[in-house]
Amino acid sequence: MRAIRAASAALLSAAAVVATVAPAAMAGEDDHNVTSFGFSVSPETVAPGGSVTLKSDGCEVPSVTVTSGVFDTVTLNEGRSGNATVDIDAKAGAQYEITFDCKGERGTATLTISPGGTGGHPTGHEESPPPGAHKGVKAGYGTATASGADTDGLGVTEVVTGVLLIVGALGAAVVLTRRRATDGRL
Repeated sequence: MRAIRAASAALLSAAAVVATVAPAAMAGEDDHNVTSFGFSVSPETVAPGGSVTLKSDGCEVPSVTVTSGVFDTVTLNEGRSGNATVDIDAKAGAQYEITFDCKGERGTATLTISPGGTGGHPTGHEESPPPGAHKGVKAGYGTATASGADTDGLGVTEVVTGVLLIVGALGAAVVLTRRRATDGRL
């Protein structure tokens, strides 16, 4: 009977954690980017001095103003895309917020500054190996997301999935403990 009470208490504790953590974690995820108009920046990672394409659609006014601390203000007219040149002195590895403003409604995107040129090489070109040498396999990029940006810590999906797995395991333990108790094997 003690095992059933302990398992029930653990199950209730895990459920309380899910009820507390999941809504708070989900609330902080991109709420400020829910807008009535669409917007994008491409590419999401660029070298200092590089160029990005800014797009917006669905804004009822004829223009959208795009601002950032890493390039001059750009006005997108009537759904047309625009280009911006990133400051040459942009800090490598830094992330800059880009704000799209449609009639006072704002949405943001993040632009990451790469360290130097493409792939971290200042010239944008990889060095050629000596004749007859094998370059090998590039490995170690397993922590990148689909957008190519590294993630810091666990996301909402990982936290909720982990908590649900724990709750499921505890629930199974309670069921098995009760079956044993009714069979008289305890």
